[in-house]
Amino acid sequence: MAHIVAVANQKGGVGKTTTAVNLAAYLADAGKFVLLVDLDPQANASSALGVDHRNIPHGVYEALIGAVPARNAVLPTPHQGLKVLPATQALAGAAVELVGAEEREHFLRKTLLELKNDYDYVLIDLPPSLGIITVNGFVAADSVLIPVQAEYFALEGVGQLLNTINMIKDSLKPELDVMGAVITMYDSRTRLSREVLEELYKYFPNKIFRSVIPRSVRLAEAPSFGKTIVHYDPSSKAAKAYERLAREFIMREEGVI
Repeated sequence: MAHIVAVANQKGGVGKTTTAVNLAAYLADAGKFVLLVDLDPQANASSALGVDHRNIPHGVYEALIGAVPARNAVLPTPHQGLKVLPATQALAGAAVELVGAEEREHFLRKTLLELKNDYDYVLIDLPPSLGIITVNGFVAADSVLIPVQAEYFALEGVGQLLNTINMIKDSLKPELDVMGAVITMYDSRTRLSREVLEELYKYFPNKIFRSVIPRSVRLAEAPSFGKTIVHYDPSSKAAKAYERLAREFIMREEGVI
């Protein structure tokens, strides 16, 4: 049965979707069966995997509301072992439709029940805003992975996110766990990046991933070609960093570290 991980940060522009997509790709490259759920109406994760979200008949929204079986909405990707449950433009309206629904926070959890046995990992790319769609992602997840940009304003977002996670644990999902934080857009040449890393250890004393994602032009370019860094520039520093992150992720899962 899959371990379901929500990739989340309430601050935009911190490398959240980039981390969800490239971690998923490298987990699949390591021989794992992975499903990436694009829960962000902007559909950036879908686009980064080569999916034209404007021209697909159904996606995660249609699966959420029961219009199609979840398996029928899952699409293959160029990566063997990696599939995507894509976002479509219709997802933007889901928040309005779910407001008055019974057990509105549990739609995604119920949707993924159909798929959990097909994969080793399910990664959910959450929207940066806090709304009913994001809450659905937290309730469906077993744990949360938090990408954090190496800048001071990002630390404020971490505090807000931890408050949100605690609220979810108190009211909806007591067993929800913080898997850890991964540092993104890191520049070892700057004192600021090093200071932010030190500060993060206060938030997550035992849960900072050792694999640090560097700031990278090649990494920023890859989505515009509908590719992950695995296929766009596998020899780049960013590619090697995400490969290390995937290995560390698996080792944590297996209790090696």
